[in-house]
Amino acid sequence: MEHAAPWSHTAAEDDDHPREECGIFGIFGHQDAAAHAALGLHALQHRGQEAAGIVSYDGRHFHSHRALGLVGDNFNSAPVIERLPGSCAIGHVRYSTTGDTILRNVQPLFADFEFGGLSIAHNGNLTNAYQIRRRLVRQGCIFQSTSDTETIIHLIAISHYSTVVDRMIDALRQLEGAYSLVAMTQQGLIGMRDPHGIRPLVLGRIGSAYILASETCAFDIIGAEFVRDVEPGEIVIVDPDGVRSIKPFAKVPSKFCIFEYIYFARPDSSLEGRNVYAVRKNIGAELARESHPPVDMVIPVPDSGVPAAIGYAEESGVPFELGIIRNHYVGRTFIEPTQNIRHLGVKLKHNANTARLKGKRVVLVDDSIVRGTTSMKIVEMVRSAGASEVHMRISSPPTSHSCFYGIDTPATDELMASQMNVEAMARRIGVDSLAFISLDGLYRAVGLPSRDAETPQFCDACFSGDYPIRLIDKEEGPVPEQLSLLTERD
Repeated sequence: MEHAAPWSHTAAEDDDHPREECGIFGIFGHQDAAAHAALGLHALQHRGQEAAGIVSYDGRHFHSHRALGLVGDNFNSAPVIERLPGSCAIGHVRYSTTGDTILRNVQPLFADFEFGGLSIAHNGNLTNAYQIRRRLVRQGCIFQSTSDTETIIHLIAISHYSTVVDRMIDALRQLEGAYSLVAMTQQGLIGMRDPHGIRPLVLGRIGSAYILASETCAFDIIGAEFVRDVEPGEIVIVDPDGVRSIKPFAKVPSKFCIFEYIYFARPDSSLEGRNVYAVRKNIGAELARESHPPVDMVIPVPDSGVPAAIGYAEESGVPFELGIIRNHYVGRTFIEPTQNIRHLGVKLKHNANTARLKGKRVVLVDDSIVRGTTSMKIVEMVRSAGASEVHMRISSPPTSHSCFYGIDTPATDELMASQMNVEAMARRIGVDSLAFISLDGLYRAVGLPSRDAETPQFCDACFSGDYPIRLIDKEEGPVPEQLSLLTERD
């Protein structure tokens, strides 16, 4: 996070959703590696919209192109791709949580070591990055970026092990937090996932080439086949000899981020053996079974509320209608020139379908309520369109705790659910009724009978406050000012 500690949160108030941090992609053994990486990153664009980068290797040299903005704006021409030759490439899309995005933080990062060059891209958040960074600075390490990914590079550099894989294992053993990594060396491609498996990473294949990516939708765009999920704590090594796997860490319970199914992943992806779209429909059906008011129509808050709303409508037998229309051509850079029109901001993205709403009792289905600012504006818009009753159903439990594992959420005291109960939230938002899916209902939707209170099968800390990995930097407090070199979550 720019100019902020990794435990502080400053999500944009005009976009009332948690934000995924990054998407990663790697390919080995394909003559068009960079072009395929660009296409894969395009499929992962939802995981980061502020910067993108690709590093390739042609057998002699590493080549890099990193830029601010969308993948399609920066990797959209033959000359750009031609400057990234080679049969191996890794890529990264990034979402910056606050402040200006600066080029030095755009990944993949690259460094020259005594064993040769290494490029690395990271999705996640290290919960002890500040403490390690303080130690490394005292040892004389010089940081060039504000990314916690660079902490990994320095740990690899000072390791006394001989092989690059052993150096990486040595570095990862010193880390706490959630991470999925792809790295590229002169020998091949390496994928790594933290022992709890909080962030996703999948393995695919196209012809004789292998691919690592955050989601399976990155395979579909290039015609690759899904092979399997990289397992928690697994390191996958792809080189001219094929694919091999090592598991150097002690086995711990899997804690895959359950919010990937609710909101972050693309609906057409499959993660951990579950199709995301199917899970979201199941969530909607569970929500309808748990709490269903008498209404005339089910309306999704587009676009993230659509699959759950379809499931809700099918289960309840109430017609599904597009009562809110989203404008897909509004970017994050739209300028609101005067304070007088700032309150109209919600209509830049959403507009009520008045002809369908007038005189109707409606239930709005959305994926989450964070600060509640957008929900209030949506409800006001639907009421202004003539709806006689407005109910809201949320396809996640109340978001009452901040995430420290790679998702940008506000500080806990800024989360509506941490400050008031459901009835008070309903009054604040302005709905006739409000209900969230229960934690057990959420677990049923992903195919489990209920949430095991003793050992939750997923990371659901944003709902439960049950953090599976120690929050070391948060517990020990900020480092001294001269060493607080702005660690950013990736």
